[in-house]
Amino acid sequence: MRRLFHIWLSPFCRTVRLVLEEKRLEYEMVVEPVWERREEFLQLNPAGLVPVFVDGDGSVMSESGAICEYLEETCPEPPLILGSPFEKSEIRRLVGWFDLKFHNEVTRHLLNEKVMKRFMGMGEPDSGALRAAYHNIVHHLQYITYLTERRRWLAGGQMSLADLTAAAHLSCLDYLGDVPWDDHPEAKDWYARIKSRPCFRGLLADHIPGLPPPKHYGNLDF
Repeated sequence: MRRLFHIWLSPFCRTVRLVLEEKRLEYEMVVEPVWERREEFLQLNPAGLVPVFVDGDGSVMSESGAICEYLEETCPEPPLILGSPFEKSEIRRLVGWFDLKFHNEVTRHLLNEKVMKRFMGMGEPDSGALRAAYHNIVHHLQYITYLTERRRWLAGGQMSLADLTAAAHLSCLDYLGDVPWDDHPEAKDWYARIKSRPCFRGLLADHIPGLPPPKHYGNLDF
């Protein structure tokens, strides 16, 4: 059985979950408290980070981009990196945009300040970091609006890994109630489309003890 070592509000783990679900692959999820630095887990990934994916043949791989590329190569249907060479490069560019730029400017701040500090007893959130994240998310939602005004999906005419990656990041923040959807209706419409796909059901069912999501989180019509 395939296994995915993950933590609930990691956008990188959520991207891999979405890819596995979109490709209709069976797998087992294993919650890995990375802060415990378990020796058994470090043997799988010396970096001590999730996601870590173990395929049915025992092959072990880490880092969401590498895992998703592996799944695309080994389980090509339905394709998630598709089209012409230019279209594939655009998909990968947008994956990088959300995994690097969006994560560094938005996701990392909100998750660290509002979740990790709380559960690890590291004190109150840094209001400056939160303000920066709330400011930055507006620009990213405007960029999603710009893209979806010109394309059906973020990278082109078909849903791709770019959409799954962006949605994985936004789903974490939506769980915290930190996405100003009503101010960005075009971005909200795009998210509603991807949120309604069967691959999203598992994410919408997530419920972290002590940190419940807002009421709209699991609603397809939000």
